[in-house]
Amino acid sequence: MFRSVDDNLPSVIPMFPLPSALLLPGGHLPLNIFEPRYLAMIDAALASPDRLIGMVQPVEDDQTMDTQTQPVPGLFSIGCAGRITYFQETEDQRYLIALTGVSRFRLIDQQLQPSGFRNAEIDWHEFAADMQADTSDIDRQPLIAVMKQYFKLKGFDADWSQIEQSENDQLLATLSMVCPFEVAEKQALLEANDAASRADLLIAMMEIALHDDNGGQDARH
Repeated sequence: MFRSVDDNLPSVIPMFPLPSALLLPGGHLPLNIFEPRYLAMIDAALASPDRLIGMVQPVEDDQTMDTQTQPVPGLFSIGCAGRITYFQETEDQRYLIALTGVSRFRLIDQQLQPSGFRNAEIDWHEFAADMQADTSDIDRQPLIAVMKQYFKLKGFDADWSQIEQSENDQLLATLSMVCPFEVAEKQALLEANDAASRADLLIAMMEIALHDDNGGQDARH
């Protein structure tokens, strides 16, 4: 497989287009694979040295994209590669897998494979920082405060003591991935420049949801 010019990551990987399935560097995404073409995709990934899959969101029908920023029609141009870190084959021939996020990438092109899935030609250069832990500081107190209100609204249970002890990047990755945001909102979280920007986006999105549920009253009161 071709390698990228700057490191040991490949420049071509199997691609899994899936709406509302957000993977971030350091995050963990469980998947249930059952379509024949995507079973073949997993086989191809497992046979490669890196065991990588590129997660990309399809663009929704009501969204318009500039063709210069969307080189592959119907797909967002920024995705995230995940390494298969768990694999199980079921008796009914499904694959249960888990991906661990490695790095974001820019989608350059795609190639249809004989078994029906697509390989993605990708560029990693602008996301080199994803390979290192994001040590930027975030203001956790307002994030967790809004998070508690949002989880109560959605009926989510959480281990708050564990959340308080989690690292910033892990907290942001998990929260971004589990919250039931719209496709465009999840894409904005994926494309955020750094941890602080992603935290600000998360707070804004949860406050909007709380504001709407309160009939327009300020979510922070």
